[in-house]
Amino acid sequence: MAPRKRPETQKTPEVAVRPKSKRSRSPWELEPEAKKLCVKGSGSSRRFDSGCLWAGLASLQVPPPSSIVRALHHHKLGNAVWPSLQQQAFLHSLASYRIFQKAAPFDRRATSLAWHPTHPSTLAVGSKGGDIMLWNFGIKDKPTFIKGIGAGGSITGLKFNPLDANQFFTSSMEGTTRLQDFKGNTVRVFASSDTCNVWFCSLDVSARSRMVVTGDNVGHVILLNMDGRELWNLRMHKKKVTHVALNPCCDWFLATASVDQTVKIWDLRQVRGKSSFLHSLPHSHPVNAACFSPDGAQLLTTDQKSELRVYSASQWDCPPSLIPHPHRHFQHLTPIKATWHPRYNLVVVGRYPDPNFKSCTPHELRTIDVFDGNSGKMMYQLYDPESSGIISLNEFNPMGDTLASVMGYHILIWSQEEAGMRT
Repeated sequence: MAPRKRPETQKTPEVAVRPKSKRSRSPWELEPEAKKLCVKGSGSSRRFDSGCLWAGLASLQVPPPSSIVRALHHHKLGNAVWPSLQQQAFLHSLASYRIFQKAAPFDRRATSLAWHPTHPSTLAVGSKGGDIMLWNFGIKDKPTFIKGIGAGGSITGLKFNPLDANQFFTSSMEGTTRLQDFKGNTVRVFASSDTCNVWFCSLDVSARSRMVVTGDNVGHVILLNMDGRELWNLRMHKKKVTHVALNPCCDWFLATASVDQTVKIWDLRQVRGKSSFLHSLPHSHPVNAACFSPDGAQLLTTDQKSELRVYSASQWDCPPSLIPHPHRHFQHLTPIKATWHPRYNLVVVGRYPDPNFKSCTPHELRTIDVFDGNSGKMMYQLYDPESSGIISLNEFNPMGDTLASVMGYHILIWSQEEAGMRT
């Protein structure tokens, strides 16, 4: 069935430029005078612009008791029938988000990003040279820096160990998927190619089933247990596996994305070979990422051109929802990947303006775009004129109140202005 297309996202002509802050800030805030230009989302009856939040909340219709069961049923299918009040309040709060920390520790561009699962101000960032920075931006101590091998060592995947938060997994162009501690020592090598022509491009980890899954540049996917024992090694795609993701609620459910223009869904309990997938989801272009929503009910895919897709995990055969969005691939740019907000049904992705994109406007900004995961409507755009590069990676911390972004060599930390000043 042909995907159903949503209208192109329209840029509203109304732009509000916020003046520079005059308040004093803590010494470790590196952007004391950063301005923020807020571009409001496109037409929606519940758009948050300069109106009062409470006026917006008052306009909401609370469903009668008889419809609550139906609403919960739709939520399980990934189709919430009324907007969350908390989500609207969060969207309203984005107007006060600023960059309050910035770092540029690498001599090559940053390529991967992961938040610590239990420390909301700690994250790990990997670079094209294999360097890794462990950064707790909530304290004044110098970040931990683990030196990589340089050229050929690009960190392609990064995950904290869910069983020991003082360790992390990496996949890399060095040809390994390994577990390391915070001093850079290798605890265990889970996969090694033993050749410079094969390297690992993606990884994911499950605490519940104690599994590690990793994909390489020639289409193989390897499943291992936490002891490092290989369960299977199969060629699941014709070309590079750019992303692997285990469903957070059903960890036997695996999604793999590839530059062969497909995303495939697998039941790990029934994998017998390359043709044993449950579903194959063809795309028009190579695919950078396939991410399950936090509740496992939806799958978000990012291609290498101008399309985001949202699939319902209970209805793979139904056409996905399409979100037109410019984020084209460029060889020397870290691939742009859309992610989910950890608490709300919101999609976050960096914009790379494309003059060939239908709704492109002159002098379009390189914003961070926030979409509603159900309707596909643009809800908000974040932008800082002093950090105006292409932002490839964006992830909110597990609490959902702080955003980390990768822009070339730079790591940017966004938070509400008041919260950032207290950090």
